[in-house]
Amino acid sequence: MEKLRLGVLGTSGHYELRVATPLRSSLLVEPYAIASRNQEKAKTYAEKWDFSKAYGSYEELLADSKVDFVYLPLPNHIHLQYIKKAADAGKPILCEKPLGLNAKEAVEAAEYCKKKGVPLMEAFMYRFHPQWRRAVELVKCGEIGKVISTGALFCYDNKDNNNIRNIAEAGGGAILDIGCYAVSSARHLMAAEPERVVGTFVWDPVFKTDILGSAILDFGNGRNSIFTLSTQLYPYQRVTALGTGGSLSIQIPFNMPADIPGEITVLTGVGKRIIKTETADQYLLEFDGFAESVINKTGVPTPVCDAIANMAVLDALFASAKSGKWEPVTKY
Repeated sequence: MEKLRLGVLGTSGHYELRVATPLRSSLLVEPYAIASRNQEKAKTYAEKWDFSKAYGSYEELLADSKVDFVYLPLPNHIHLQYIKKAADAGKPILCEKPLGLNAKEAVEAAEYCKKKGVPLMEAFMYRFHPQWRRAVELVKCGEIGKVISTGALFCYDNKDNNNIRNIAEAGGGAILDIGCYAVSSARHLMAAEPERVVGTFVWDPVFKTDILGSAILDFGNGRNSIFTLSTQLYPYQRVTALGTGGSLSIQIPFNMPADIPGEITVLTGVGKRIIKTETADQYLLEFDGFAESVINKTGVPTPVCDAIANMAVLDALFASAKSGKWEPVTKY
């Protein structure tokens, strides 16, 4: 089978660190074109990461008829702009999370791509890892009973004022960068949407971004999710699910290395066990999963309605931080 030719918008550090190497093993995706606003930077990046073409603008890449789909790891505030440009060029789009700055942008992106007949998917890679597939299986089969509450902790320490995550105008801050994971994983394990949320944030006096946040998502009927996240604390992450018949905990839920087994701790009345899933690269699985859907003309693995629903919860959290009250989650 001939591989799909990938075009990447931006000489992304994220792509370089986490995607470039695993894609060398892909049977479905071939790195083909890289674009930067600096031609020399694009050329250097292309030579390092095996791209055949290097362009000095994003528009030039999108005009290349040989590009089969695009990966969009640009800053959050220009996701919508380049989703539209890619859709105008007829290119299927794998866009880094979050899909936009708010649910309105996510809806606009989804509707625009639907009108153009172009597939669009938000790049939540963690859902492709075997440990998450196994965790969801355990919940569905009822091994820990009915899930009543989930919890998440997700922190890292980044005080670089030049880093895009610390630039408010570019959509930086903890909620958009990692809060989206806490919300997404809660919705995934609950297999439901929260009805209302309450959250409290701390804002950096210099960056003007949220750097520490805690929240409760109310799923109704006594079911909830609670999380804390920060961009200025010691790096740590964990996801738990508490059910009427037991619990499970995912040790490295989001930034799972590709060279070690996934690990889920399960506690039930039978006892405690640690499930180790096979080693896997979640980014390779994500790109191959998206590429397969493009090749077969089937729905993308994670439908865009999921991205909209996730963004609606983030909007409600921002509203709650401003009002100091519980806020309803808008349904789209």
